[in-house]
Amino acid sequence: MEEISSTLKYKHLGIYTQNEHVVYMREDCHVCVSEGFEALTRIRVSNFSTSIVASLNVITSDVLLAGEIGLSEAAAKKLKVSGNETLRVSHLEPIDSLSHVRAKIYNQKLDYTAFDEIITDIVEGDYSNIHLSAFITACAGNRLDVNEISELTKAMIASGKQLDWNKEIVVDKHCIGGLPGNRTTPIVVSIVAAHGLTMPKTSSRAITSPAGTADTMEVLTNVTLSLEEIKAVVEKEGGCFVWGGTAQLSPADDMLIKIEKALDIDSEGQLIASVLSKKAAAGSTHVVIDIPVGETAKVRTNDAAMKLKEHLEVVGKAVGLNTRVVITDGTQPVGRGIGPALEAMDLLSVLKNEVDAPKDLRERAVLLAGELLELSGEIELGKGKQTARGLLESGKAFNKFLAICKAQGNFKQPLLKPYKFEIKAKKTGVLRRIDNRKIAKLAKLSGAPQSKSAGILLNVHLNDEIEKGQLLYTLFAESQGELNYALEYYESHDDIITIE
Repeated sequence: MEEISSTLKYKHLGIYTQNEHVVYMREDCHVCVSEGFEALTRIRVSNFSTSIVASLNVITSDVLLAGEIGLSEAAAKKLKVSGNETLRVSHLEPIDSLSHVRAKIYNQKLDYTAFDEIITDIVEGDYSNIHLSAFITACAGNRLDVNEISELTKAMIASGKQLDWNKEIVVDKHCIGGLPGNRTTPIVVSIVAAHGLTMPKTSSRAITSPAGTADTMEVLTNVTLSLEEIKAVVEKEGGCFVWGGTAQLSPADDMLIKIEKALDIDSEGQLIASVLSKKAAAGSTHVVIDIPVGETAKVRTNDAAMKLKEHLEVVGKAVGLNTRVVITDGTQPVGRGIGPALEAMDLLSVLKNEVDAPKDLRERAVLLAGELLELSGEIELGKGKQTARGLLESGKAFNKFLAICKAQGNFKQPLLKPYKFEIKAKKTGVLRRIDNRKIAKLAKLSGAPQSKSAGILLNVHLNDEIEKGQLLYTLFAESQGELNYALEYYESHDDIITIE
């Protein structure tokens, strides 16, 4: 039986720490004193039904009484705690899987069992953000070989729910990223589903970009659906555009992504495990993966792209996926919009076949949709692109897009806020370079993706002849303060767009 001295009354504090489990106790609390707990100590917190592991934050003010304990919102949700409940705290037993993390830090090879133990403890919430950072860093810099990537991917698939659509062919696509505005996914889903294939698309929010597919689609429809709701939409319309965070597919991936975003790290091994674990867990059988290559894209050289292509195909086969990798041009942003609402406007203009719709976005979406149609075996080789274009130009893809949005709850028109600033050319010449990373950062500084209307509307492309005073792009923000913040970055970086 627990000692009375280890119990405290729960008090709700309303502190948000993302996924981090944090416990709050007073410095003069009898438990802190008797157990010798110090700030950042990892401790176990229990109630009558379950327990969690949390990091201790020590309070010196009167926000808590000496006999009270507080929890972060994530910890309270995991523990399912109610008001005035009595909680027990105790020293944390050793987390055995951390020995595998330490082994990887010293570049030892890990097997499935090791990865499975690590991923299980991550999903259980036993790892602090410090532990997660150590694991991510230990695996970065090409320190996972292809066998390790395969075993990590399998462990991540096994950590969550796995969907079964009772269909022989279920298709999906993914872009490795690094290109601002490259919002092909909703167009591809609409084309492929209009053809009759099943494409249950679960997407992530932005990691290091101004918008992820889920961020953009959230401007247009409801993307936060339960598994049951996702199944209903796909059963009715053949496809969906939803945020994968609520589906609990490869849940460790969502936790790792938050830390990768903070560290601004996206290592190859974990990138592959992240992408393919989500595809396999979502019940996909056939996947097309787009690797844009460019000096300022995520993948910078053709050699690196070929290596990544090989690893994706090997790991895909290991987890039962029929994978086709397409290497594309990554030298500049795709479309005109960079940011959720602006990208939503782009994809709508393509689906509506508007005359001034961005041609590069349309052609890339048609290419990828055609590759999926061919990979599925539904269309003979060489005919996929033509079929995809026909579905788009006939309006069938747009009708399917609207039907999916309505099945997910609604369809909304994207709106922009009035705060904007036009960036014009300072000289005449030819546009020789657009820095993908810097223009993406500029869009983020304007508020994207948290501010849905924020971002950049690009008016020019590589090799355009530019006149002095010509409009290059327009910055949008949801407040004057955010706009000013972005302009400060613009003023100190004259190489976002290079004109010679």
